[in-house]
Amino acid sequence: MEDKPLMPDLNAPPHQQRDDTPPPQTADGNFLVPGYKSVDAGHETTEPLKSTQEQANSQQLMANSSNVKALILTGFGINCEEEFAAAYRLAGAEPTIVHLNQVLHGEVSIHDFDILNFPGGFSFGDDLGSGVVLANKLRYRKNAEGRTLLDDIRQFIADGKFVLGICNGFQVLVKLGLLPDLAGNVTPEVTLTHNASGRYEDRWVRLKVNPNASTPFLKGIDTLEVPVRHGEGRLIIPDEATLEQIVQRGLNVLTYCDSTGCEVSAYPHNPNGADLNCAGLTDTTGQVFGLMPHPEAFLSLYNHPEWTRRKRQNPGVSEEGDGLRIFRNIVEHVQQHVAQPEATSAS
Repeated sequence: MEDKPLMPDLNAPPHQQRDDTPPPQTADGNFLVPGYKSVDAGHETTEPLKSTQEQANSQQLMANSSNVKALILTGFGINCEEEFAAAYRLAGAEPTIVHLNQVLHGEVSIHDFDILNFPGGFSFGDDLGSGVVLANKLRYRKNAEGRTLLDDIRQFIADGKFVLGICNGFQVLVKLGLLPDLAGNVTPEVTLTHNASGRYEDRWVRLKVNPNASTPFLKGIDTLEVPVRHGEGRLIIPDEATLEQIVQRGLNVLTYCDSTGCEVSAYPHNPNGADLNCAGLTDTTGQVFGLMPHPEAFLSLYNHPEWTRRKRQNPGVSEEGDGLRIFRNIVEHVQQHVAQPEATSAS
């Protein structure tokens, strides 16, 4: 009788394929790591991610560029970096995507850029809560000079530069205490937690801009339509004093609204049950902006699920998505208020 063939156990996890081939190296012994990926699937490394000459060439390229420079962080579960980069390209800026390790290890300095961006995703798998682990990493991990990345971000803001966080990025900024930062000491004052619906929300929403908002990100915008994709987007304000300060200073810059532009608390217009029906906050300077919805996911009319109907009803409708306006605003602001004075002083 023939032996039965040995079949794989479908309940057992697959065995990892071992590859002992060392990574390629340059003449000076540095490892060549393509693009911005981590050398070992997300764990930190002390090895340089670029050669010294590559870093010098990159810095020279940036120095020669007159574009607004947007730094976009990725790694550890962040997954919306490419949409961010597309938004900045369409807005006329120069986006650079880097793994967070490259910043933490000094390979890239945030101070070489005009806008620091925290995209959406599921950093560290949302363990301990969305944005918590990444926020702690930025708050407590020190570099060789004894500085944390939060220290650098605070200096970045003090220098008049801008920070944008979307979805998971918003959660990180809130857990870091950068939003709303009423007291100015980056101590968390509000939080973002599980949606009141008890489930992950993936739907399109309409937002209304607070007329008292004072941030260049939202200049000239009244309402916009964008998608949400989150499980922990419910803003909780712990006390009346904090709530009153946020309202008085106009920091609750985005609220969920209905099709007529009226603020609304009812589900699903407000998809998560947030206090103040709030979808986005700024800090007191207006330079730090965070929101739960995804403007980078609506850059073109063709991103919208009803684009065919809208195109038929109005053949002349703009082919730009509502979300692109936020990126155009901040790029134009930096060009007008930052890039031009630097060019004048250089001449």
